[in-house]
Amino acid sequence: MADQIITNAQDKMKKAEDALTRELGTIRAGRANASILNRVMVDYYGAATPLNQVASITIPEARILMVTPYDKSALEDIEKGIMESDVGITPANDGTAIRLVIPQLTEERRKEIAKNVKAKAEEGKVAVRNVRRDAMDSIKKGHKNGDYTDDDLHNLEEQVQKVTDKAIKGVDAIAAAKEKEIMTD
Repeated sequence: MADQIITNAQDKMKKAEDALTRELGTIRAGRANASILNRVMVDYYGAATPLNQVASITIPEARILMVTPYDKSALEDIEKGIMESDVGITPANDGTAIRLVIPQLTEERRKEIAKNVKAKAEEGKVAVRNVRRDAMDSIKKGHKNGDYTDDDLHNLEEQVQKVTDKAIKGVDAIAAAKEKEIMTD
């Protein structure tokens, strides 16, 4: 029972880290990164379809994303989907593919994005702390029911805190890596 509480907490904290990684992957860092198009949906034959299911996304140069549709008739729908998304890049349609040129980031914009990364990291830490709180509540409930002795309670609380500290360090590392990517050219 106690091991299950710790394991569940670890799993949920890992999921919070993974969610942060996915979230930060969609933030533009001045370099071409196909994951910035993950949320783009295309109206493909009347159904909202993720862009990566109707086109291949390649990076021919450091600051260029090339979107090549599998079905050439979907080119205009793909262009429209990119325009309507929150990517913030105007697509250039050459008749067979769409080019997205990632603009050079200004220092001011880099700082703004880094601030956004810190905010997302803080959300990740809050998620980890919420998991910690739930685990602590379960442990205390078990202690109250007589499942754990006072020593067991203390040991389990220490284990949960160690798992939490490790997850918080992981969140910080993920955010620091993204900030470094944004601040370097």
